[in-house]
Amino acid sequence: MSKVLVLGATGGIGGEMARQLHAAGWQVCALTRDVDKARGQNAAFTWLEGDALKRKDVLAAARGCAVIVHAVNPPGYRRWAELVLPMIDNTIAAAIAEGATIVLPGTVYNFGPDAFPLLHEDSPQHPKTRKGAIRVQLEQRLYAASGNGARVLIVRAGDFFGAQTANSWFSQGLVNAGKPVHSVNYPGARGVAHQWAYLPDVARTMVELLERRDTLEAFARFHMAGHTDADGTQMSRAIQRVVLRRTGQQPVVRTFPWWLLKMVSPFVATFREMLEMRYLWQTPVLLDNTRLVQVLGAEPCTPLDEAVETALTGMGCLPRAL
Repeated sequence: MSKVLVLGATGGIGGEMARQLHAAGWQVCALTRDVDKARGQNAAFTWLEGDALKRKDVLAAARGCAVIVHAVNPPGYRRWAELVLPMIDNTIAAAIAEGATIVLPGTVYNFGPDAFPLLHEDSPQHPKTRKGAIRVQLEQRLYAASGNGARVLIVRAGDFFGAQTANSWFSQGLVNAGKPVHSVNYPGARGVAHQWAYLPDVARTMVELLERRDTLEAFARFHMAGHTDADGTQMSRAIQRVVLRRTGQQPVVRTFPWWLLKMVSPFVATFREMLEMRYLWQTPVLLDNTRLVQVLGAEPCTPLDEAVETALTGMGCLPRAL
């Protein structure tokens, strides 16, 4: 049985990766600061007490692991400059020590407008935000690690959504987690394409790629197409359909209040960070999955309405189905 360390297993993509890897027969170890709480959420994993910011904890937790899933991020987009690079450096040190493969859920932050609208794995990375610059540095460090005994698998996708995505545009922008859906606040403009990635599909893609990791290059990157909202209305309409079917009430679609975000951003760090990413809603940003399909044969893709319904139910926005 292969052994994997998941960093961020109490979060959205990390938790989904841990569950799917366990179902696929992996021995899952997970690092957490609160073992008792985490064990209550899922007793199937081996929970290890520690902190991803402490190298000795990561080195100890990774002992004997063939794979390290790096799915840990500062909450609410905050303190990236302080925390993101030290955490990846600790993961890299552990992967080199064990000869392990690092799996990273990637984003489009590291690309700038010169690469839009269609992004390939090797598109130029000239970001226009602080977080994008940090993501560029992060991937540069992973590339260096791939020449120093570690292997790297990066899967980039659009905006995440799912039952456990507390820190996402879907759960903090379009709807409010834990509350009934009376309206959908869409951040983009009509006619502007946008891509969404359903968490279980992202995790399944990474698990399937891990099964083929010995055939991949040492520094492997793949793009997921996910669900493409071609005109900026399809995700909102899917939410409307699902809510109407489950509650009998159809939510209205409104324009996201960017003006309000701008007004309060001097006082709320998360809002400042969200405002910085507005450019990703003002122009089409699409990921080309040709290479992924060549390797897997097909990209895992849950039907949109099914994915939206599962996400809204898990977020507490819909009554539980009988």
